[in-house]
Amino acid sequence: MGPLERHASGAHPFNSTLETGIRALVVLDALYPRRCDLLEITWLDHLVVHTGDLDGLGVPESLHPDLPNRAGELLVRRQLVEKSLRLMQQVHLVDLFETEDGIAFGASEDAPSYLALLQAPYSLALKQRAKWMADRFEGMQTADIRALIEGRIGRWTADFRAEELPAELLK
Repeated sequence: MGPLERHASGAHPFNSTLETGIRALVVLDALYPRRCDLLEITWLDHLVVHTGDLDGLGVPESLHPDLPNRAGELLVRRQLVEKSLRLMQQVHLVDLFETEDGIAFGASEDAPSYLALLQAPYSLALKQRAKWMADRFEGMQTADIRALIEGRIGRWTADFRAEELPAELLK
């Protein structure tokens, strides 16, 4: 069994590096050519499966259950999203860009071919929601998306920093 298979076979696939990486790739591909920094892709990773957290006409139903404390997921997801993006970069599905503002990530030119292979109902629903989200956020600056996140999920989760978290939450 290779490292990807071992990593993906954990008891919690939603929280695996592989699943998070594929989800981030789906989002980045839908947003292409936009590039996102780590904080923005962490927000979008949450929203693509919790679309019901957004208001408006035509909002698709959330893919994952609307658990009461789901906003807290953002507080512990940043490191996982970062690891997942690095994994997708290692297999040439995500490109890393050094910008004036720091590091940004974008879908590579190989991403569409890989994503076209994902045809399971969940994958198709995820891609549909990512496309809907990309359309919804088209033309919005990161600051505008941040304001939306703060308004819907809460300022304390939108402004998290991994180094501010208690060490036991990062394990």
